[in-house]
Amino acid sequence: MEKIKTPKYDVREKAMEHGLTFPFDEELIMLIIGSGNHDIPVHIMAGKIVEVIDESEEEDIVKNLMDIKGVGESKALAIAAALELGRRRYSHLKAVIQTPDDIIPFVKNYAVSQKEHFLAVTLTGGHEIIQIHVISVGTLDKTLIHPRDVFSVAIKENAACIIVCHNHPSGNCTPSEEDIKTTRILLKASKIIGINLLDHIIIDCNSYFSFMQHSIVFNEK
Repeated sequence: MEKIKTPKYDVREKAMEHGLTFPFDEELIMLIIGSGNHDIPVHIMAGKIVEVIDESEEEDIVKNLMDIKGVGESKALAIAAALELGRRRYSHLKAVIQTPDDIIPFVKNYAVSQKEHFLAVTLTGGHEIIQIHVISVGTLDKTLIHPRDVFSVAIKENAACIIVCHNHPSGNCTPSEEDIKTTRILLKASKIIGINLLDHIIIDCNSYFSFMQHSIVFNEK
């Protein structure tokens, strides 16, 4: 007797054969949650989850998902985490950056890290974000950075300009002497390479510091 394939198996087979762009939303949810329960098959549960996602505000998703019978805290958090990861990875694409305020929503998740993360944001000539790269991860209060690491990703992506950004785990976004020195080096390198450095932004949980707005380094001749 031929074994009947379960929906879960079909979805995995479909994803492996054709890639993750082919499954429907309900099928992607099935891949995330893995299984249903004795009362609700996985494909039915996935359909209910998609309905809740479509109808919920972002801040209410976890709570609303847990209202679905059979969806506990683990499944709800797994789904919410997948949505947030997708938002972080792709919501910034082609966003136009005109002021430091415009870029903060795309990097603020690094503000709470206990280690310094140094980021390079590559942009088109129209200041549209191409990609956000983590160039270096440091210790509690220091990260080592070299111009070649910053500009190599910009060259690879044919970026017209970049913005660099890092967090201060101390909670104080005032630039240090090392920050000023690093910015000065990167700015000189940008002029040689021909990829404009638009700004260096330092973030913490509550605020940010823009070198360009404060005319530090960028107004030097």
